[in-house]
Amino acid sequence: QVQLVESGGGLVQPGGSLRLSCAASGSIFSLNVMGWHRQAPGKERELVATISSGGSRTYANSVKGRFTISRDNARNTVDLQMNSLKPEDTAVYYCTLGMIGKNYWGQGTQVTVSS
Repeated sequence: QVQLVESGGGLVQPGGSLRLSCAASGSIFSLNVMGWHRQAPGKERELVATISSGGSRTYANSVKGRFTISRDNARNTVDLQMNSLKPEDTAVYYCTLGMIGKNYWGQGTQVTVSS
């Protein structure tokens, strides 16, 4: 069993910031990738950012330079600092854990960027 629990979503004005957090629990292999995906209404779920247990990071081009992903390997947590938010960032954000060919997903947290 693996469980992912997100927090930190909400409503923010364009140009504002939010910090999302995710805590993973259960049987977790030490070598893994944690990250964030998002899905807006009517659109496919897309990658936002990932970070491996070794610290390698990837970002979608649309968020590069604005979002920062970080993790604590000891606690199996991952955060996403989102700055300079735009209306097009509005989506449900999902925490993801990838491990030995199996992906686990959190319940999702809503982020709305609007004036």
